[in-house]
Amino acid sequence: MADILSYITFGIVVFLLIVFLFLLFGWRRIMKLIVKQAGKIIFTDSYEENIIEILPGLKHMGVQHTLENNLRAETGGVLHRPLGSSKSWPHLDPITFLPAQTSPFPTSAEDEVDVSVTIGPKAKKPMQIDIPLMISGMAYGVGLSRQVRVALAGAAKKAGTAINSGEGGIMDEELDAAGKYILQFSKTEWGKDEKFIKRADMIEIKLGQGAKMGMGAKISPKNLTGKARDIMGLKKEDDAVIHEHFFENQTLKDLKELVGELRDLSGGVPIGAKMGAGGKIEEDIDHLLEMGVDYIAVDGAQAATHSGAPILADDFGIPTLHAVVRASNHLKRRKMNGRVSLIVSGGLLVPGHFLKVLALGADAVYLGSAILFTVAHTQVTNALPFEPPTQVVWHEGKFKNKFNIEEGTKTAEKFLTSSAEEMKMALRAMGKRSLGELSRKDLTSYDELTARMIGIPFTFQASGGKGKRE
Repeated sequence: MADILSYITFGIVVFLLIVFLFLLFGWRRIMKLIVKQAGKIIFTDSYEENIIEILPGLKHMGVQHTLENNLRAETGGVLHRPLGSSKSWPHLDPITFLPAQTSPFPTSAEDEVDVSVTIGPKAKKPMQIDIPLMISGMAYGVGLSRQVRVALAGAAKKAGTAINSGEGGIMDEELDAAGKYILQFSKTEWGKDEKFIKRADMIEIKLGQGAKMGMGAKISPKNLTGKARDIMGLKKEDDAVIHEHFFENQTLKDLKELVGELRDLSGGVPIGAKMGAGGKIEEDIDHLLEMGVDYIAVDGAQAATHSGAPILADDFGIPTLHAVVRASNHLKRRKMNGRVSLIVSGGLLVPGHFLKVLALGADAVYLGSAILFTVAHTQVTNALPFEPPTQVVWHEGKFKNKFNIEEGTKTAEKFLTSSAEEMKMALRAMGKRSLGELSRKDLTSYDELTARMIGIPFTFQASGGKGKRE
């Protein structure tokens, strides 16, 4: 028996050696045969039978449209795409700042630059933050995991800014970790306890957002599991429902009364409203002013969300650039700038974006996608290369339990601090000593239409339009 096994083992070794030698010395011949055969098929098959037909097909349809249509064909239901629209919207890149070099001169690097902000200055208890960058409403359970929410809350506190609760569950652990806390008062049955209202430094009535407009959602028990369900008060078989309205047969009067009730319950913190930026933005702002808000949060069409229908993300709304210009212009016309604060979000990813939006009239910005990827930082390698990096941060993500809170807090804080320092450097380069000195007068654009619509110089003309084109 031993002899038989020895012969078999010897035979296997010899066979493997022959295969190895064949591959070692014959791989060129094999590759040539493969390429020759493939080339013959590709170059002689009719278009209807040719595998290369997929190339013009994908060019015509686009890879994303082809993928999403196949997902629609698979499910038969509404498609839910994470992270917002992928359209190329008009944005802030054609705008640049005017440097101070001869008169005025740059501000010295040793001089401190004040970038602190007060939101809701006319409220009984305005909210003051050290930097104009706040963390947007990315909700626990509905979107993010417990670990990520706690990390973001800690980062906001360390950086001297505020975090928005979003429309998910609210954890005591998160409240303990946070400094300034913005309660998003959403169209839900949860997150409305009086203890949360009294704890809030600011309250935001959510009417809509850039990637979903005013639509709600229904999340099944399969897609919302664990402790989040208990915190949100959901029974085992309950869907988590985000409604389209706060009240039955809702009116602006109902919302105005809600603003007053929240102001009284909270003791006078700023009460604001969030909406997606639309083509009737001035009319929407008028309605919000009629409600008596202390601040308005405008979410441009480049905004992202954990899950939203592509038709809402791609085919509704107006670009963030257009939204901030129109909103700030209208508040100025209504003589409400400086009284009602303007917060802007949507596609704002780097310090240059943040500062340009502030120069265009915003008082502060909300950060979503940018802070989400920085809180995850190198921890995304827990998911890569076989799963998307967001599987580390989502509440239902496969790798959420590998997320390290302390590390996430540290990297998110560093991002906020780094961004603020970069913005201070830019202000020094313009000869400024505070964010309050920044305005549209510090901007120019190399796109003539952008320059004309904003009311800033076109780079082929001298500042103030005095230059002549030859």
